[in-house]
Amino acid sequence: MRWGIYMNPVTAFTIIMLIWTIGDFVAKKTKSLISSLLVAAIIFIVGFKTNLFPEDLLTSSSLLALGQTVIGMLIVHIGTMISIDELKKQWRTVLIGVSAILGIIVFLFTIGSLFLDQNFIISAIGAISGTTVAVIIIQEAALASGLVLVAVFAVLISAFQGLIGYPLTSVILRKEAHRLRGEYRSGKLKVKAPVEKETSKEPGTILPQAFQTTAGTLFVVGAVVMLAGFIADITNGILNQFVVALLLGILLRAFGILKPNILTGIDAYGLMMIGILLIIFGPLATSSVDDLIALIGPLCIAFAIGVTGSVVFSAVLGKLLGYSMAMSMAIGLTTLYGFPGTMILSQEAAKSAGENKDEIAAIEGEILPKMIVAGFSTVTILSVVVTSVLAGFIH
Repeated sequence: MRWGIYMNPVTAFTIIMLIWTIGDFVAKKTKSLISSLLVAAIIFIVGFKTNLFPEDLLTSSSLLALGQTVIGMLIVHIGTMISIDELKKQWRTVLIGVSAILGIIVFLFTIGSLFLDQNFIISAIGAISGTTVAVIIIQEAALASGLVLVAVFAVLISAFQGLIGYPLTSVILRKEAHRLRGEYRSGKLKVKAPVEKETSKEPGTILPQAFQTTAGTLFVVGAVVMLAGFIADITNGILNQFVVALLLGILLRAFGILKPNILTGIDAYGLMMIGILLIIFGPLATSSVDDLIALIGPLCIAFAIGVTGSVVFSAVLGKLLGYSMAMSMAIGLTTLYGFPGTMILSQEAAKSAGENKDEIAAIEGEILPKMIVAGFSTVTILSVVVTSVLAGFIH
C-alpha cells in the first residue's frame, strides 16, 4: 500500500508515532538490548526502500522542523544534567572517559585510515563517541558537502551502538561486581549512600515560579540558545553554538539559575525528543539499498577499531589511576549508550553478584556513581566538542 495519496501532516505524524511506539515496546521487552533507535531505523529503511513510506514522510509530519528548532534546547538540557561537584568527586572517572574518546580518535585515524576514507573516519568518531547531538553535528557537515552516505553512516552506527555496548558492558560489569563482593566480604568495602539520596539534594532554581511552567521553561532555555548563537556569531564561528549552549547549561545550573535536568517533566519534552531523534533519519529516505549494503563492511570496521581503541585507552589509564581493569573498560564503553543504560547495567550487575541487600547496596554504590558520571558528563561534553571540531574537516 502506498501512503502518498493520503499523506498529510496528521497521517505522517500518526505513522511516526506508531513507529516510535513499536520501538519503545521492543526496547522494553528486550531490556534495551535492542534499542528503540535501532527498531525505528530498520522500520524507516524498509519503509523507504519498499516505497511503503514516501520520501517526504518526515517533513510532512512537521516533527522534523520541530526537532531542528529545539536541538539547541536539548543541548542546554544536557548541560544542566552535569554537576560540577560530582565531576570533582569523580575526577579519575572523568579522565578515564576522556582517554576512551582519545582512544577512539587515535585508533580510527591510525588503523582505521588503512580501510576507511577520512570523512567516514570522522563520522565514525562522532557517532561512536557521542550522543544524538554528535550525530546531528556530523550530518549537518556531511549534507552541506553533499556527502549523503557519510551522514547515513553516522545514523547506522548510532542505531547499532546499544546492541554492541550493552552486552559487552554487562559481562564486564558483572565481573567487576563479583570482585567488589569479595572486597565487601573481606571488610574493605562499605555500604555507601544510594545515588538517589545524593542527587535528591540538588538545588532547584532561583527563577520565579512563572518561568518554571512549560512555556516559561521553554522561553528561558530558548533565550540561552539565542545567547549561545550570539556568542558563536561574534567569534565568527570559532566557538560552535552547540558547544557554547552546552557550557552555558553547565554554568547556569552551577549558579542555580537553571535547575538540574531542566526539560525533564515539562509537557513538551517527550515530543521534543522525538522531533530531535527524527533528524538523524532524514538521509535514509534518499539513500539506495545498494548504498546501505555497501556500508556494512565500513560499519563493522569502524566498530571493531573504535571500540577497541576506547577499551584499550580506558583500561590503561584506569589501571594507572587505581581502578580495576573491568571498571575502567566499562567506563570506556559508556560512549556506546549513556543514561539510562549506565544505571540499568550497574543495578543488574550488583543484583547478579550480591546475595543480600547490603551486598547489593555496597556493590551498586561503588559502580553506579562512576557509570553515571561517565555516561552523563564526560562522553557528552568531550564528544560534542570533538565532533564540532572534526566536522569542519568533512569535505
